[in-house]
Amino acid sequence: MRLKGVGREAFMRVFGALAAALSVLLWPALAGAQDFPNKPIRLIVPFPAGGPNDIIARVVGQRMSELTKQPVLIDNRGGQAGVLGTDAVAKANPDGYTIGIVSASALVISPTMERVPYNVGRDFAPITLAVTVPEMLVVAGNFPANNMAELVALAKAQSGKFNFASAGVGGLPHLAGELLKLTAKIDIVHVPYRGAAPAINDLLGQQVQMAFLDLPVLLPHIKAGTLRPIALGAPQRAPTAPDVPTTAEVGMPDILIENWYGMVAPAKTPDNIIAALNRIANEAMADPSVKEKLADQGLTVAGDTPEHFRGYIEAETKRWARVIKDAGVEMTK
Repeated sequence: MRLKGVGREAFMRVFGALAAALSVLLWPALAGAQDFPNKPIRLIVPFPAGGPNDIIARVVGQRMSELTKQPVLIDNRGGQAGVLGTDAVAKANPDGYTIGIVSASALVISPTMERVPYNVGRDFAPITLAVTVPEMLVVAGNFPANNMAELVALAKAQSGKFNFASAGVGGLPHLAGELLKLTAKIDIVHVPYRGAAPAINDLLGQQVQMAFLDLPVLLPHIKAGTLRPIALGAPQRAPTAPDVPTTAEVGMPDILIENWYGMVAPAKTPDNIIAALNRIANEAMADPSVKEKLADQGLTVAGDTPEHFRGYIEAETKRWARVIKDAGVEMTK
């Protein structure tokens, strides 16, 4: 009996030591999850300041900061149609304190068209779909076309003379321009930029003649009369630009281009941290003042679960792969 008693005591001592050691190892992670966030969150925007991605991040990020009582620091990382900044998210520490609000271009289009330094399914943890936004075709102030019919006629009469700008090779604005070429059977030259803001600067300076871009960044220039709207790539007209016809209304129903932006974290970010980020982001986007500010820019708030957003990314990848193939789009264009 004494030997058995000693065995039990020894076992209990070993078990107690192991339990204590395990609790020491797990406690930082558990404590970190329970009080997340307890320091600033870095929100990477893979485009320059002033573009639609930047607008969304600053509006939503400000409300997230108010809800968490922690700063949400905007980190603009422009380049390669959002790929460079998106890669920075993939390579960040998976602790929830570095996340990104990234575009369809970087998550579904560029990975379909070229070799990118990340694998979307393997390197990211989806948080939530944030907003959707239609693309609008505009022309420079000196361009002698007031509607789609005049634009197409002019481009056919002077084939290869006119340029269209985009926010980067492989982005939705690029694909919209390529679809316009394919649908209207015109030859216009693609000029990629490092984001919407520099593309608009050259449109205003009349170095390029036209562009499909996200509606929010175009609205101030449309209202000021410095850029002329031609058509909106959406099924319905936009409340913020009710006089601009849709592409379907001008006879090009196949040119339906709706951009979207969503929040992602690095893969291996703990599930409970992803759940916390999803709750914070969706609560921020549900705020009436946030929804109003984004709606004024022509943006529609989405918000969903990480699981639904992952499925959405997969569906969009298949959709745009078909478009890229049908339009014959290549990264060299």
